[in-house]
Amino acid sequence: MIKRTDSNHAEIIKALRKIPNLSVFSTHEVGKGFPDIVIGYKGINYLIEIKDGKKSPSARKLTDAEIEFHLNWKGQTAVIKNFDELLEIIL
Repeated sequence: MIKRTDSNHAEIIKALRKIPNLSVFSTHEVGKGFPDIVIGYKGINYLIEIKDGKKSPSARKLTDAEIEFHLNWKGQTAVIKNFDELLEIIL
């Protein structure tokens, strides 16, 4: 099964790769609710679920697996709709 990404996924990764000393890895194919990307920046790891902010709220809601993952994960997770929201989290 091919895992799809939101339309802004590639754009966000491209922008992240321009930030010095930041690493980003696309994990959207992991499945089971695992977030779309993992970011390493200034010694901190960020697990980020990307949703398309241009879609209606009902079209960008978390899947049951994503909800379960976020509720049960004992570390940091976040859901973002655009690059600016992501910058607020990591900077």
